[in-house]
Amino acid sequence: MSSPKLSHQLSHLFSQKRLFAFLPPHWLVLVTSLLLAAPPALQARTPATPRAVSPRGPLGAEELNHINVFKTSSPSVVNITALGLERDVFSLNVQQVPQGTGTGFVWDTQGHIVTNFHVIQGAAAARVTLADQSSYRAELVGAFADRDLAVLRINAPASKLRPLPLGSSRELQVGQQVYAIGNPFGLDQTLTLGIVSALNREIESVTRRTIKGAIQTDAAINPGNSGGPLLDSAGRLIGVNTSIYSPSGASAGIGFAIPVDEVNRIVPSLIRDGRLVRPALGLSGAGPDLNRALGLPKGVAIVRLQRNGPAAKAGLRAFTRSENGIVAGDVITAVEGEPVETMDDLLTALERLQPGQTCTLTLWRAGSTRRQAVTLAESED
Repeated sequence: MSSPKLSHQLSHLFSQKRLFAFLPPHWLVLVTSLLLAAPPALQARTPATPRAVSPRGPLGAEELNHINVFKTSSPSVVNITALGLERDVFSLNVQQVPQGTGTGFVWDTQGHIVTNFHVIQGAAAARVTLADQSSYRAELVGAFADRDLAVLRINAPASKLRPLPLGSSRELQVGQQVYAIGNPFGLDQTLTLGIVSALNREIESVTRRTIKGAIQTDAAINPGNSGGPLLDSAGRLIGVNTSIYSPSGASAGIGFAIPVDEVNRIVPSLIRDGRLVRPALGLSGAGPDLNRALGLPKGVAIVRLQRNGPAAKAGLRAFTRSENGIVAGDVITAVEGEPVETMDDLLTALERLQPGQTCTLTLWRAGSTRRQAVTLAESED
């Protein structure tokens, strides 16, 4: 059906008889029909009316918890920019330039920030940006590369610092819900959701030491998430996101976090001493190849003793070579009843103890086994 406006236009055209004088009558009928059937674009349009918006129903309890965890925890999560030194080609002036970003979180109201060691590794300086976008120069307080942990400190007002509540990794169960907050690909304050996929995984640190007891999660972790918190459904810290397993370098649903119990053991020592004060036995051990070559049991074969060190004072003996061949020494097979097979296992077991503490070693020598008490010294590294 034509609009009044179009009918008026047709009447005007027909009134101009000279325009159609050359057309026979049946052509005039055809032209009129075509104009009356003109597409809507040629006819007057009725203004579009937006559809009514349906009222939003109440959010589910699970969605509300996601929102609450993010709102409560995100102010504790920070962006870390590692800065390197670069010389200007023309002026030859040395200036600081960004060399990478990562994530961290507020540990206490004194301005201590926890992150991964590899986030600030090799950096000349670092800057920390809080959730309110205020930025502060950070100083390195201490680091323990063997566990990929570092502590920075910023001079920020206590009112801006909101430490995360601590949970426990001992109580974790496969299948429970977890959240990761971080700055993937430079996008700040990003929340991802997943579950605990597995427990007691082993991952490798930047020093090639094994980090045991790692938490595996399918919460999306991407470059830039490193050093950020892994939280339980109550918003408590249960781990520090540190690495992913992915052929492409992006999230493939397999991420790993350092368990919070390990973090809570190391961070206070880094804040107090600037390093992890580790106990030492004063010895060097061989790799598994020596055990296989000599037909020794699994354990750490001692190949060198520090003069007047704890092990030497306790009467431990190292394997030595004489004119008649190898002279049997001691193989450490357990520390405090916990079996050890490699030097990495031995160091991990010792890190749970303190300098000055007496521990019991299980030793094997020439076919016989004995237990020996050793008072630990403080490591010099």
